[in-house]
Amino acid sequence: MGRNRSKYIPELFEDVTIGPAAAQGNCVARVNDKVVFVKYAAPGDVADIRVSGKKKKFLIADIENLKKPSEQREDTFCSHFGTCGGCKWQHLKYKNQLEFKEQEVKDAFQRIGKVEPKEYLPIIGAGETREYRNKVEYTFSNKAWIDAFDKENPEQKNALGFHVPKRFDKVLDLDECHLMPVKANDIRLFVKRTAEAEGISFFDIRQQTGLLRNLMVRRTSLGHWMVLLSISKKDQKALDILLGGLKEKFPFITSLLYVINNKQNDTIFDLKVHTFWGNDLIEEKIGDYTFMIRPKSFFQTNTEQAKVLYDLAKEFADLKENEVVYDLYTGTGSIAIYNSADAKKIVGIEYVEDAVRDAKENALKNDVTNCSFFAGDMKRVLNDDFIKKHGKPDVILTDPPRDGMHADVVAKILEIEPKRIVYVSCNPATQARDLALLGEKYRIEKSRAVDMFPHTHHVENVVLLLPKA
Repeated sequence: MGRNRSKYIPELFEDVTIGPAAAQGNCVARVNDKVVFVKYAAPGDVADIRVSGKKKKFLIADIENLKKPSEQREDTFCSHFGTCGGCKWQHLKYKNQLEFKEQEVKDAFQRIGKVEPKEYLPIIGAGETREYRNKVEYTFSNKAWIDAFDKENPEQKNALGFHVPKRFDKVLDLDECHLMPVKANDIRLFVKRTAEAEGISFFDIRQQTGLLRNLMVRRTSLGHWMVLLSISKKDQKALDILLGGLKEKFPFITSLLYVINNKQNDTIFDLKVHTFWGNDLIEEKIGDYTFMIRPKSFFQTNTEQAKVLYDLAKEFADLKENEVVYDLYTGTGSIAIYNSADAKKIVGIEYVEDAVRDAKENALKNDVTNCSFFAGDMKRVLNDDFIKKHGKPDVILTDPPRDGMHADVVAKILEIEPKRIVYVSCNPATQARDLALLGEKYRIEKSRAVDMFPHTHHVENVVLLLPKA
């Protein structure tokens, strides 16, 4: 006979004092020699917490009764806080968020890499902590999730919003979102309400039925707006109603696109993008350079802080006009192009071929003639023949994905022995791992974090490495 789940009551710990911020935006507490990660808590809270998950070495808990709020708390500004999974630190004062992010970098360096920079420079916070993103992707679903207490809507209402954490088949229907300006909210609400009024079906991820799958909205500081609608099959009537309606309702939109996706996943990188109206790309400007952004292009999602990040990398690199620079994991070439005026030449390497095509076009658009870009697996492209052909780099800029650099790439860098290495990372843990390997020949001169994503635990970090004496 199976366990009677109705009689199971998760363990409750009373009057727990919450400790520091920890992994995944949670805070850590210790109860009876047990490590407990508490969701949506603040350091200094005193609360009754109820266990919601058990792992080998720790417990996971929710706050059931907040008895004494921490001084680090502040009022949240979004009605969906605690449910959608984004902006997990909305309840924390921004100055404290920055302190926690700085500490995350230091903890990763000390605990994972066992490395210590000569100097930690203060984190650079964001000027805007709301409506800072330039891209958001929403998901359609015919099964809406309604709250944070595991209660599903029995009416199976339609939703257009974000996936609920750890539930691939449930989407939270958004009334508001503060990640982008209000125009993005207006676009999302218009599409949802129009689709429902016209009886256009929302996708069912389990049954693989329904027409509307995803909605991507992008915008730039130049006033360009892109909307991409993903549908499961060609339906011209629905396209005319939704995209045609957007064209009439929101004349500021400059690019209306769609893809037909009949796969079992939502990725669009292998799909053809169709232009319904307007341009097939939008443009952004960072410093003196203009970048073309297509629907599949990777571009830093916080434009204002992207300039801050690029300026920091440029400062650390301290390029000279006679130097050869390799930009590893160059993406669409934005960092390479941004630094092009200061170097003899810059060679960019990137795995994604479409990104390399964009990088070449961006260089051409900006009249940059000393940047060249190559596509391929980094550990295979960066070989002796490549270096002989393009010249030994004086400086290496590297901005790898979250997984960090492959060990073979690190080994090659150590073999090349550049004068300076600037390592930009979106994951301090893998950065720390790689820095430990580079420590065979290099010391960390300085390290500085940049906050690209306010109200989340994510942080970017930039380090300068110099050869050991």
